Amino acid sequence: MLVKKAVITAAARSQRALPLQTLIDGEGNRKSLLLILIEQSLAAGAEEIAVVVWPGDESSYAQAAFPHASSVRFIPQAEPRGYGHAIHCARSFTNSDPFLHMVGDHLYVSTTAKPSAQRLVELAQKERCSVSGVQRTRESLLFQYGTIGGRRVPPRSDLYRVDTVIEKPTPTEAEQRLLIPGIRTGHYLCFFGIHVLTPAVMDILGRRLAESSDTPVTLVDALAELASQEQYLAVEDQGRRYDLGAPYGLLIAQLALALNGRDRGEVLSQMIELLADRELAGMEGGVSS
Repeated sequence: MLVKKAVITAAARSQRALPLQTLIDGEGNRKSLLLILIEQSLAAGAEEIAVVVWPGDESSYAQAAFPHASSVRFIPQAEPRGYGHAIHCARSFTNSDPFLHMVGDHLYVSTTAKPSAQRLVELAQKERCSVSGVQRTRESLLFQYGTIGGRRVPPRSDLYRVDTVIEKPTPTEAEQRLLIPGIRTGHYLCFFGIHVLTPAVMDILGRRLAESSDTPVTLVDALAELASQEQYLAVEDQGRRYDLGAPYGLLIAQLALALNGRDRGEVLSQMIELLADRELAGMEGGVSS
């Protein structure tokens, strides 16, 4: 199984501007978040990339994808029928091929030389099945993420065969259905936002969309069905994900890139100066009062 295609979803109405935001990467180059994701896809081996966008956003996204716009197909999501529908909009692009999938409003920063997307693609190609990146997450944050249940695949300690997938479970539901031996109490394995998916996922999404013409269809529901049909693995990712849609998300994402790049020392120095200035201002304010 070779993974030569990638699908980036960026059509959510409330988040459609986030992939267009400009960041400075670790080498000091100004790039849109979209361009960073495209370059990560290419580094993972993708030769063709589709970006699912809000209708009418194609031209602005093409500008943000420069200089790789010629390698990217922009596919409008004609109606807002959910995350699963957005992925399924790329069905004619993926055809019967497996594909890498990333969400367009998150920045992924690896702590190793090999990017997260590349590691997932290599594992999926080796095991010839769908693979999702997951991270250990506190139960207080479960309301934000799809979460898996399963069992370890020895001899590795970071690889799991997925049995159950639940979208944003409650802590009680997670405790009943998603506990994995060896995972610290109160922590669960939640999606990292990067997946490598087999064509079966598109088949499942297509059927679910046909059965529920007026109900949003989620990727998590499709992955839960996938786990009952064929081998489906999850691997713990040691990188970090940054949601640009969260409060201060753009700022934190930029800091993450800077602290992982060549100007780390200078950025740390300026941060220390800023904190020192704030502390001094607070002390002077206390004295004057």
